Amino acid sequence: MSKVSCVAVTMAKSGREEQVRDALVELVASVREEAGCLRYEMHRDLDNRARFVCMELWQDRESFDRHCQAPHIMAYLKAHEDDIESTEFSPLEVLA
Repeated sequence: MSKVSCVAVTMAKSGREEQVRDALVELVASVREEAGCLRYEMHRDLDNRARFVCMELWQDRESFDRHCQAPHIMAYLKAHEDDIESTEFSPLEVLA
């Protein structure tokens, strides 16, 4: 099975940037403990402070899919649905 990488881009609503930042940073430790997580890095756009980019690497598609349904991910999404303008996920097959 191929490794799976993912680029996830979250846009915070105006005035909610710091709440989203804090929530995303808080997720990092929990996600890094998940089975199959090889890399999980949270970044913030230098020019658009409302734009957050997560770069992920997973052992396989199954571990990535489990991550997407993990209780701490579901709790984050529910708790911050009013803070987030949009979230876009791009799961990718690692070729080399």
